[in-house]
Amino acid sequence: MSDKTDNFQAQFSGFFNTPHLFFSEINTMQPFVKQLDRSFVFNKVVRPNIRLGQRVEQFVFEELKHFDDISVLSENIQIQENVNQTIGELDCLLLDKAQPIHLEIQFKYYLYDASLGNTEIECLIGPMRRDSLIEKLNKLKLKQLPLLHHNATTPYLDKLQLKANTIKQQIYFKAQIFVPYGSDITFKTINNACVYGFYFNYKDLGLFKDCKFYIPQKTDWLLDLNSHVNWLTLEQIQPQLTVYQSENYSPLLWLKFPNGQMTKCFVVAW
Repeated sequence: MSDKTDNFQAQFSGFFNTPHLFFSEINTMQPFVKQLDRSFVFNKVVRPNIRLGQRVEQFVFEELKHFDDISVLSENIQIQENVNQTIGELDCLLLDKAQPIHLEIQFKYYLYDASLGNTEIECLIGPMRRDSLIEKLNKLKLKQLPLLHHNATTPYLDKLQLKANTIKQQIYFKAQIFVPYGSDITFKTINNACVYGFYFNYKDLGLFKDCKFYIPQKTDWLLDLNSHVNWLTLEQIQPQLTVYQSENYSPLLWLKFPNGQMTKCFVVAW
C-alpha cells in the first residue's frame, strides 16, 4: 500500500474504527464521546504528503460535519501575539446544540510498560519512548486548553461573536494500545477496546519465525488489518528490521500466524 490520495479512504476507515480512549473525565478534562452510527466516504481533497497528526485532524473535521447537531465554526486557529509570533493553535471551535466548544484533537499509539508508574495513565508510552500519555494530558491541561483564555485569543473569538467564559472544552482522544507479548491486562481507567495488539523486543523475533510480516509506512499505521498485502517471511524481512534495530527504531508491524490470525504489533529497541 502506498501513500497516495486514493489510500485516504482506507486510512480514514482505520481512524474511524479506532475507539475513543476515554469515556469519562480524565485529569479534570472532559472527553468528546459522540460517535456516528456509520462511517462515510472521505472525499475531502487533502495534500497527500501531510503528516499523520494533520491527517487525523482532517478526518475529525469531516467526521464532525456528519453529526446533525454539530456545526464547525473554525479549524486550526493560529493564535498570534505581536507580529508574526504564533503562540499556539486551537484545533477546533464548534457548536453542539448551540453550545460553543473548544475541541483539542489527539490520536496516539501507546505501549503499556508497568515499570513506569503506579497508574495506568503513567504506564503508557510511545513506541520510541519520546512521549507518554501523562505528558500529553498535562500538556493539554496546562498549555493547550488554557490558550482559549489567553488575551491574544480574544480577537479571534470576537470575530465569531464568542466569549471564552461561555465555551466548554473537550478533548477528542483516540488511541491504539499495545501490551507486552503474552500478558493479559484489563484496564480500569482507559477503554479496553483500544487494545490493538502486543509488543516485543527484537531479541524475541525468533518466537515468530513461522509467521508472515508486513511493515506499513507511518501514515498507513492507521489502516485496519487486511490480508491483501505483500506478506514476507522473517528471513525476508530481517534485513529491514536489522536496519531499524541499528537505528533504535521501533516500527509497527502486521503479523500473520500460520493459522491465518492477524494482529498489529510493535517490535521495540528497548
